Amino acid sequence: MTIRQPRYSKEEFARRGDEIYNRDIRPLVEADNKGKFVAIDIETGAWEMDADALTACDRLVTRLPDSQTWLVRVGYPSLHHIGPRGMRGRS
Repeated sequence: MTIRQPRYSKEEFARRGDEIYNRDIRPLVEADNKGKFVAIDIETGAWEMDADALTACDRLVTRLPDSQTWLVRVGYPSLHHIGPRGMRGRS
């Protein structure tokens, strides 16, 4: 089994991933795919989308075994929610 190593700082990784998503992918997927996961190779711009995050990542790594994978959830500012839902702004 090959162990892939990150080639970028966390900040550069995030910057590249968000830039590719916002510029190239978001306009294509946002209207009808809320909640799905997009796995993006930050070096090539190749991507896969699925309702399951692991499936999207696995498909991308199958195509590009050395992928530097950034994961985005369509229509959400983050991948996961921590804490109870609906509690924002309450005392």
